[in-house]
Amino acid sequence: QVQLVESGGGLVQPGGSLRLSCAASGSIFSINAMGWFRQGPGKQREFVAGIMSGGNTHYADSVKGRFTISGDIAKNTVTLQMNSLKPEDTANYLCDAAIGSRVYWGQGTQVTVSS
Repeated sequence: QVQLVESGGGLVQPGGSLRLSCAASGSIFSINAMGWFRQGPGKQREFVAGIMSGGNTHYADSVKGRFTISGDIAKNTVTLQMNSLKPEDTANYLCDAAIGSRVYWGQGTQVTVSS
């Protein structure tokens, strides 16, 4: 059993910043990658950013230059620093971890960008 717990969401004004964190626990042998997805109201879940066990990172075009993913895969943690937030960034942000052939998800943390 693997659990992922996100934290750090909240309400922020446009142009503001938030930092999300995710910690994985449980029966973990090794994590291949961790990342963040988001799902806005009435929208499909979409990829935001990911980090591989070797340190390579990937970003959605919509967040490049504004969001930074970092983490210590060996310690089963990942963070997402979000700057210059826009109203369209409003969504439930979910952490995922690829372990072996399976992908595990957290429950998500809500980010609302509004004045």
